[in-house]
Amino acid sequence: MLKRNRGLLLTAAAGAVLIAWFLGGDRQAASDGNLVNLEALQSFAENSYQNYLLAHGASPRPDARVVVEGESYLKAEGGRVSVEKNYEGTDGEAVVTDETGSVTWRFQVEEEGLYHIGVRYFPVEGKSSAIERMVLINGALPFQGADSLILDRVWKDESQETKRDNRDNDLRPGQEEFRSWRETVLKDSNGLNEEPFLFYFPKGENELTFVSLREPMAIDYIELHRQEAIPTYEEAKREYERNGLAAAKDAFVKVQAEKAAYKSSPTLYPIPDHTSPSVEPYSISKIRMNAIGGLNWRLPGEWIEWEIEAPEDGLYQIAFKAKQNQVRGTYSNRKLYIDGRVPFKEAESIPFYYDANWRLQVVGDGNEPYLFHLTKGAHRLKLEVSLGDVTPLIRTVESSVLELNAAYRSILMITSATPDPYRDYQLDRRIPGMVETFAEQSDVLYTVAERLRAITGEKSDKTAVLYTMSRQLREMADDPDTVARRLDQFKINIGSLGSWLLTIREMPLSLDYAVVASPDRPLPKAEKPWYAKLGHEAGSFFYSFVEDYNTIGSAGEEGQDSVTVWIGTGRDQAQVMKEMIDDSFTSRSGIHIDLKLVDMSTLLSATLAGQGPDVAMQIGNADPVNYAMRNASYDVGRFPDYEEVASRFRDSAIAPYRFDGGVYALPEQQTFSMLFYRKDVLAELGLDIPDTWEDVYEMIPELQKRHMEFGLPIQDPQATMVPNETFAMLLFQNDGRFYSEDGADSLLDEEISMQAFQRWSDFYTSYKFPLTYDFMNRFRLGEMPIGIAAYTTYNTLTVAAPEIRGLWDFTVVPGTPEADGTVRRDVASGGTAVMMLESAENKDAAWEFMKWWTEKDTQVRFGREMESLMGAAARYPTANTEALKELPWPVKDYRNLEAQWEWVQGIPEVPGGYFTGRHLDNAFRKVVNQGENPREALYDHVLTIQNEIDLKRSEFGLPSETEVP
Repeated sequence: MLKRNRGLLLTAAAGAVLIAWFLGGDRQAASDGNLVNLEALQSFAENSYQNYLLAHGASPRPDARVVVEGESYLKAEGGRVSVEKNYEGTDGEAVVTDETGSVTWRFQVEEEGLYHIGVRYFPVEGKSSAIERMVLINGALPFQGADSLILDRVWKDESQETKRDNRDNDLRPGQEEFRSWRETVLKDSNGLNEEPFLFYFPKGENELTFVSLREPMAIDYIELHRQEAIPTYEEAKREYERNGLAAAKDAFVKVQAEKAAYKSSPTLYPIPDHTSPSVEPYSISKIRMNAIGGLNWRLPGEWIEWEIEAPEDGLYQIAFKAKQNQVRGTYSNRKLYIDGRVPFKEAESIPFYYDANWRLQVVGDGNEPYLFHLTKGAHRLKLEVSLGDVTPLIRTVESSVLELNAAYRSILMITSATPDPYRDYQLDRRIPGMVETFAEQSDVLYTVAERLRAITGEKSDKTAVLYTMSRQLREMADDPDTVARRLDQFKINIGSLGSWLLTIREMPLSLDYAVVASPDRPLPKAEKPWYAKLGHEAGSFFYSFVEDYNTIGSAGEEGQDSVTVWIGTGRDQAQVMKEMIDDSFTSRSGIHIDLKLVDMSTLLSATLAGQGPDVAMQIGNADPVNYAMRNASYDVGRFPDYEEVASRFRDSAIAPYRFDGGVYALPEQQTFSMLFYRKDVLAELGLDIPDTWEDVYEMIPELQKRHMEFGLPIQDPQATMVPNETFAMLLFQNDGRFYSEDGADSLLDEEISMQAFQRWSDFYTSYKFPLTYDFMNRFRLGEMPIGIAAYTTYNTLTVAAPEIRGLWDFTVVPGTPEADGTVRRDVASGGTAVMMLESAENKDAAWEFMKWWTEKDTQVRFGREMESLMGAAARYPTANTEALKELPWPVKDYRNLEAQWEWVQGIPEVPGGYFTGRHLDNAFRKVVNQGENPREALYDHVLTIQNEIDLKRSEFGLPSETEVP
């Protein structure tokens, strides 16, 4: 439901005048759009914070303070809670809360009104992710946004001393958590509200509940208060004058940005920049960690803090040597804190505009620098990513996307995704308010585009998306008969708006150093003279022939034993792995690891030529057995401690690596399918989450009569080596198997397999499921509000679909009921493995490395490092069962994963098994595309599969189907 705010509606003319004044009074509305008062036309979700403020806008904001001691809670439910005295150095008592459950406090409020909520907390050791809580007031969620409140953990470099490898390249310092008591005010974790959240409390007795969503923490106290207003710079200057403050003299302090004291995320580590000779420190040929930020420092709320030493009391100017060369058409905004507080209003928005080169930006209004009062001694300087002036524009577009999505679904229910171009659907009559919605949103988006152009001073790809959608909406409003034939482009444009919401929030910035100086000291130039740049370019070109930047250097000395390991991922991942090897494997075992970053497609040819590695990492499920058939991989099951190592994984993860009584790899990653669904769309349609396949069959007509679809995994025709996941689900849930125990027979000609194949193909012949689709985009638009996909889709949706955050979830897949009433939810698994080659000279040393790599602590560390390196989208799908528990999944989501993981089955690899997926897909497409009988099609192709299995078994000297006793 979308709730309109019409109380402030202005006429179009008055709105145009108002916005023209906002833009400087010199811009007229263009002929293809009208400037409007955005606040009058915005539509927000009924439970949004904006509507919450409207409902309580008349309430006072008392200048009162209510302190609730953490240990004085009323009740705790669902998790472990303890009261500790003098916890981590605090005075008195504190309550320690788990990552699950809830804690409720009861207290008296003397004056009703809107309050900020402050918390003094301690981040208890957990899974290294931010602390997440939901807040309930008197048992109810006050607004959307209070369902996911983030409390930061604090990170720092493990060492301020720069370490180098044996190639004289700087090593990236590890990140460690700095745990201390912190005070914060609850605010929007998405950065769409610049001010902290306000919460309404009536007079009298109230209850406040914190529901744990992720990570444990200790709470000293909770405080209801009114946040002090931040003065303007003019007010601050008058305060300087009243206090007789004067500018400092001959003072100059420079701090290298990569030497940050603290940061909000482990992703904010030092980075190398080799684009300019002016960056400090500089080397023409070696890697130097000489900057910080970049693309890692781009999301609202992320901050970096430095410690500086002011030489004397006085007023100082502050400057940053920065480079923002990532986003055009907008700017990267930062909020400046000094000793934990924003000194004046203007410091809340410091824009860094696009420039390909480094530049020294003085914090000021463009005409003169702002002056900041610092006392003699140590101070903390912090920059936080803030959306600044674009915040209300993002909120507006987000509300527009929700409304346009709802309009699209309304049209879709009538026309389908492929409307008949010769049919008059009379949409303007059948969908009340459609034309008005298009006209309003056209004006809204046009106004947002104009405001964004005024803020940034230019048109760009960021404004082009808004202008395009505005123009299309205006044309559809003027001629509603064309809506049906424009539907496909309308859908694309809505998707573009969703992507706009994602990219406009990203504000990357690189910093080289910060300067705090007295106004009389000249500031350094950001770039070197042209001849220095020319020398840099010439030298870099020369050293590109000398330096091997693809070799991963070692930080330690080589051990007596050596193992060559190949990995095919990116350099950053390989560097992380090398650092882990150096500090937690080689130092412990004395075994030197020669890690090589290679193209893994060369593994087979290199192995045949005798030039292969001892250990290959991150290889596909089919490779270990295929190598084993050719006596190229080693049976790790021979090691006496194999069974102990194998207990780290579920049997389904090891199944693909078993062959002829041996085990030829250890699992690294394991993925499997989950059921994803849109909570808002299913609620709108009155549909429940399906528990069984019968529920799915009942849901399909309800979706299809509204021209929506249920998504089932379908393979790319170019990659059909793996059996289809939907078929595997239906087969496994009915006790079917792909092969006999010895791998000599294909069992796809059995009755269970035939029935599973027919049910699978029926989805596409009887129910007309799509053979190709983009689940991500169709899911975010609501066209496919429910579907089965790999659980790693969760990471992609979390990061790449901000407009539907909180509107979707995932759970176990639909199952097949058993006679005893239980429901089987079997799914197939995929993954990667680490394999030892038969040619390995020191197999014991190679085995020690494989054991170390797959143990819990190593997998947890690597998973956290990858997430810190690349963000939540790169959350590592480890096959180690204990390690997955320790990765930063929200508790509810991990429990869903664990519930499904219990039902995962591995598909064995057999000689000739590559024909199974290929010919299963061939049979399926004959049924769907050519109308063949499912049983006949599958039977014909099973014969081909069986022939290939027999051929390969004969080739490798294994008993064939007819020879097996």
